[in-house]
Amino acid sequence: MIADGWYHVFARGTEKRPIFLTMRDRARLLELLAKLSDRYRVRVHAYALMDNHYHALLQTPEANLSAAMQWFHGSYAAWFNAKHERVGPLFQGRFRAIPLENASWAFLLSFYVHLNPIRVRGLGLDSEGRVAEARGWRTPTVEQVTERLARLRAYRWSSYRAYAGYASAPPWLETASLLEPAHRIPERRRTAYRKEARWLLAQGVDPARAERLRDAVAIGSAAFALRMRRATLGQPMDGISGQRELRRRLPVAELRRAVEALMEEPWEAFRRRYGHPGCALFLWGARHLCGLTLREAGKQAGGMPVSTTSTAIRRFESRADSSPATRSLIDRLTQMTNE
Repeated sequence: MIADGWYHVFARGTEKRPIFLTMRDRARLLELLAKLSDRYRVRVHAYALMDNHYHALLQTPEANLSAAMQWFHGSYAAWFNAKHERVGPLFQGRFRAIPLENASWAFLLSFYVHLNPIRVRGLGLDSEGRVAEARGWRTPTVEQVTERLARLRAYRWSSYRAYAGYASAPPWLETASLLEPAHRIPERRRTAYRKEARWLLAQGVDPARAERLRDAVAIGSAAFALRMRRATLGQPMDGISGQRELRRRLPVAELRRAVEALMEEPWEAFRRRYGHPGCALFLWGARHLCGLTLREAGKQAGGMPVSTTSTAIRRFESRADSSPATRSLIDRLTQMTNE
């Protein structure tokens, strides 16, 4: 494990059975999550409790995630079994933990965590529905988006309400680090976080991309993935999932060279021309191929504000739905960077 490391931690009930049968069960898990801070100095940044699994974003100043999670799972399983008069394992194997490079990557993952409770067929956000919306085959109505947001606001068993400003954060939940990438002005960060969530609910999220976030081994830059690969060779990484396939993220310099080749122009010729297709293509690639936040992508394009970056990417994706030339640019960029 890593000193001061960030992790996306999750676990499922054995045979996909429920790990919560009552509201009190959920409250008990949160009580134990709070105690991780006192017992192991683990910092809890985000969470979502589902029926048969949970997700959490944790930080470990003392590189003690394995010990902390062993106590956490053991304590909850013993309490749950005694309360519901059952025996045997409650969780399906060990917990899974995906290392994250820093708070910016955790910010991206926080939306995956927080939107879990509303990924259901009734809201058009099952796997099939998310594919249709992400690829532009179907557009959610205003009423659907409103209902999704209402369900998200009302869901008590995740940290979204604290991030969006609908409820106070408990003392053990740390929100400052993940809210910082949302906006440069602290007073506007929760509003910006809500807007990002609304945009995701209105545009659709490709399930394949969400599954890569869930199943990756390390989430961060190519250099971070390389460090994690070396770490797995040099020492045991108990609890780290899928050690055989470290996730590769495209370096920004490589993306820039590919865009220059496609535009047949040097980067400096169009990097500040926000209406130029090369600039828009670069921003799209920075977001989807490099995994940068909107703020980071805008900074790479010469200091573009987050709102302008977001608008540029959305307009570019909208053009790709109706313009074969724009779609071809995306396909060619993806092919070049994959090679």
